[in-house]
Amino acid sequence: MAGADYDVGVIGGGIHGVGVAQAAAAAGYSVLLMEQYNLGSGTSSRSSKLIHGGLRYLESAHLGLVRESLREREILLRIAPALVQRVPFYIPVYATTRRPPWMIRAGLSLYALLGGLSRETRFESVSRTRWQDFDGLATHGLRVVFRYEDAQTDDARLTRAVMQSAQSLGAELRCPANFQSAHRHTSGFEVHYLEGHNDRKCHTRTLVNATGPWVNPVLDRITPRLPRLPVDLIQGAHILLEGETRGGVYYVEAPQDGRAVFVMPWKNQTLVGTTETHFHSDPKAVRALPGEITYLQETLSHYFPHGRGRLVDSFAGLRVLPQGQTSAFHRSRETILYPDNPNEIRLVTIYGGKLTGYRATAAKVVRLLKKTLPLAVPRADTAKLMLLS
Repeated sequence: MAGADYDVGVIGGGIHGVGVAQAAAAAGYSVLLMEQYNLGSGTSSRSSKLIHGGLRYLESAHLGLVRESLREREILLRIAPALVQRVPFYIPVYATTRRPPWMIRAGLSLYALLGGLSRETRFESVSRTRWQDFDGLATHGLRVVFRYEDAQTDDARLTRAVMQSAQSLGAELRCPANFQSAHRHTSGFEVHYLEGHNDRKCHTRTLVNATGPWVNPVLDRITPRLPRLPVDLIQGAHILLEGETRGGVYYVEAPQDGRAVFVMPWKNQTLVGTTETHFHSDPKAVRALPGEITYLQETLSHYFPHGRGRLVDSFAGLRVLPQGQTSAFHRSRETILYPDNPNEIRLVTIYGGKLTGYRATAAKVVRLLKKTLPLAVPRADTAKLMLLS
């Protein structure tokens, strides 16, 4: 194959795909991103809308993930002030809560330590005199309420803003563009995609599979056949109700099984999520199941007995987790980057990933690709590029 049209081809326009497009363009490479539907139309618009360090990941000793996420949270607060804002988080601890106050206090202390012990990482116990300000939170059996800070975003707007940044650096977007196939040659890939009803072909030196729940089916379209990781698709549902939760984000235990559930303000309404349900169908068909909606409604009414308004909407997204026998709640949330050949990396597949860490993940992908790509003159640093809403 003589030359290439692009240094980097990216399949998938979710937050990780656009993050890679931005990082590769910032590093000085020519980039093409192909998205079948709309930017952020999958999981990247169906998340819990949180930019956070992952406090609960401390229980499974994922200290590196938490440290990285806290660092990325601070970067996003700095470079995307119109898209990412700090919000107070409250953890109410009751006599029946599975995690006692000392355990939560220890976790918050470690969270603050990993965040650098800055003012923004401090936490406190909220005085009983302020408990009545908590949106009707049940106080029977309430022992203590901890307050700390994380951040919230509009995930779909953030995804579009990152792509706009990538395009300003020279990346090209094809949307809608349905990836059909790729065939590896000595120096890259011949890529075939449909743009509308038109057949398109291009050559790319490297390829990134950032298609979320479609990740392994997309690998089936690449020849020669490549190894892949066995994964489970885990559905996370959310419900949206009338009436805004004004105090902040409440981090509670679902009374049914002790899972973490967030109750949070969202566009003058209340958003509650999420669940963890194994999914075995077409990712396009994902939706909140009746049992999941009931689960979240019961959790909300347990902590807010006076309730919110009527159910306005529900939605669900899909997480990609390593296949395993343990419950989804206890499995690693580390992003797995899977190169095709460690000696000459032409393809990187992204398994999993967190909204908060998209920029760090993209930087790691580009570092892997640089082992194969020619030298380039960097154009920008994504840790400093401002993102516009």
